[in-house]
Amino acid sequence: MSGGHFDYQQYRLNDMANDIETVIYHNNSTELNTFRNRIGAGLPDDIIEEFKHAVTLLREAEIYVQRIDWLLSGDDGEDSFRIRLKKDLEMYRAISSNQKGA
Repeated sequence: MSGGHFDYQQYRLNDMANDIETVIYHNNSTELNTFRNRIGAGLPDDIIEEFKHAVTLLREAEIYVQRIDWLLSGDDGEDSFRIRLKKDLEMYRAISSNQKGA
């Protein structure tokens, strides 16, 4: 079945995280868009840190929803749910911490 319990809406969490990362990336940019508006939001560092935290929460939420989706759709059993959830979270956290350290 490959999921579908949530109509694949968990992928919207990834889209939101990507959008927030774009804001973070361009925050200090003074470049202008086609409407002559500044691309960067110019937000203070403490708010950007909260945005980064939100990205982490969204990405972890996507993992949880994906694993729950597969369990409720019958693609995973309880044991594989536990194993895959743990593995997916560990993988995300390892990649995330490597990127922060780079």
